[in-house]
Amino acid sequence: MSYMTTTFVIEAMAAANAHLRWKRTEGQRIVDDSDPSSDSDDDKNNAIRDGYDRSEGRPILSVQRARTYDAFDIVERIEMGQMASMFFNKVGVNMFYICIIIYLYGDLAIYAAAVPYSLTEVVCGNQSCSADSKVKHNDTDPCWGSVRRIDAYRIFLAVFSLLLGPFTFFNVQKTKYLQIITSLMRWIAFIIMIILALIRISKGAGEGHPPVANFSGIPTLFGVCVYSFMCQHSLPSLITPISKKKHMNKLVLIDYVLILAFYSLLSFTAIFCFSNLKDMYTLNFTSNCNVISVPFIRYFLGLFPVFTISTNFPIIAVTLRNNWKTIFHRDGGMYPWLIDRIIFPLITIIPPILVAFCTHDLETLVGITGSYAGTGIQYIIPACLVYFGRKDVGFVFGNDVENKHRSPFKHSFWILFVLVWSVSCFIFVTTNIVLTETQP
Repeated sequence: MSYMTTTFVIEAMAAANAHLRWKRTEGQRIVDDSDPSSDSDDDKNNAIRDGYDRSEGRPILSVQRARTYDAFDIVERIEMGQMASMFFNKVGVNMFYICIIIYLYGDLAIYAAAVPYSLTEVVCGNQSCSADSKVKHNDTDPCWGSVRRIDAYRIFLAVFSLLLGPFTFFNVQKTKYLQIITSLMRWIAFIIMIILALIRISKGAGEGHPPVANFSGIPTLFGVCVYSFMCQHSLPSLITPISKKKHMNKLVLIDYVLILAFYSLLSFTAIFCFSNLKDMYTLNFTSNCNVISVPFIRYFLGLFPVFTISTNFPIIAVTLRNNWKTIFHRDGGMYPWLIDRIIFPLITIIPPILVAFCTHDLETLVGITGSYAGTGIQYIIPACLVYFGRKDVGFVFGNDVENKHRSPFKHSFWILFVLVWSVSCFIFVTTNIVLTETQP
């Protein structure tokens, strides 16, 4: 399902590139048709705007149509927000930004809870290998002295907020090398965890005996799957720099197959290696000396989420702040300094911190974020973008011109199928969550 909607976004990106290229051609033609000796700059600007207005209702000329063989080349990075502004009406654009904002809030809440939770487990956990690693700790258990584990978690959350929260008030730039280091740390941590789990299973020491199926976990499974495979909002940054895009859909399919294989390897080694999995998988290695007794590796895996998540938190916070500014944007107007530099950052950072203060249940946070906001970003928005993008291509270029990056799922049935699937999953997840909460 995620692959299908990814191909939808790629097709919409190509349609958006063609749309912009055609508009510029129309604007340039209007300027060329005007007399430069008698027209002022204002007249030229008016002619361009008039050309844009008339172009909405005028079919493209035959000469221009002959030059559309490369009109669908994806050469400009057009973000999903820009595509929404191009293909949706005002209501649709606002709904898009609301969905993105809800998703980013969920992301920040997950990150704000994950870092203090990891630090609490490392500081208050079994690092000396002297205690029983199978003992399940509660929030009210002591951490050090009279400080409980929940108190330690909230102290770490406060420190995390004070250290990374101020980045929301500024712009985060030049993070290329930081992101490269973060990616390397991810790969190293994943490979270490897979190898350690395989070694333990091969020795017959695996504790996991999972049931064949547990249908009560389907709501969480759906949310986690959406959250794990959701890349649609990042596709413009990923696809545009690729030089050869002829076989883009096949390349993306291979990518998805590799990701699925990697996720499966990580997940199945986990459920057969451990009897009880913690919300943060890395903590299963930190609190179990039978898996790995090397202190450096245990501390590295325990603190791995702290370093990797902390680097992404300011970037996502700034992105959310900018989306708030966009949704309240006023043409030709500037925000007062208080609203621009204080109010927007505060409404960005305070809600996720409050959520993280109330709960550190990462499984629930990921499930809710993926099931609701994730459904919109991964399913509904791509389906709507490709539908209205195809209508725009047909209106501007004619129905006989085909988008060379068109999705393999060409029939309109697939768009309807994605929408029905997303709505049905939304209802199913909501029903299961309500039933779970109402059970004694």
